[in-house]
Amino acid sequence: MEPAGQIPTDKECISCSVPLTQDNWYESFVAKKHYKCKTCYDIRRVENRIKRGERSPSLLAKLFGWKTQEVYNQVKEGYVYVMTNPAWPEWVKVGMAVDSEDRLKSYQTSSPFRDYILVYSYEVDDRRAAEAAAHVRLAKECDNINEWFRLPPPIANELILEVIHEY
Repeated sequence: MEPAGQIPTDKECISCSVPLTQDNWYESFVAKKHYKCKTCYDIRRVENRIKRGERSPSLLAKLFGWKTQEVYNQVKEGYVYVMTNPAWPEWVKVGMAVDSEDRLKSYQTSSPFRDYILVYSYEVDDRRAAEAAAHVRLAKECDNINEWFRLPPPIANELILEVIHEY
């Protein structure tokens, strides 16, 4: 029997199989042996509130957001892309998406001029790993702020092509 208040280090969430740690699990569940991460527990709480008749738009949006994120995170394949915006002519944005054209559309909604341009898009088997490799390679060559790099697009393309083939 595990002592109350101790976080098991060898347990996984019974819903999503993520390893449980002090940061992603409620300590109060030790005595109950209820091994669910905070995210899965919170989803279940919202589902129960909806079943009880609470149908507020914010509850539904929260639930759909979690479910959509859960499915999105399971997709490994996708694209690493390079975007530009004339407002920052010396910079390129390098990111990843399941669909780079769809990602461009979401950027356009935050720009009053709808002036983001998808310059390059690379189809990869592991979008997260490929994006991380591209970021590491580009950061060695120039200034960067998060996913933005101070490089001309053709140079960014050359550097990304050096590492992207592995993914």
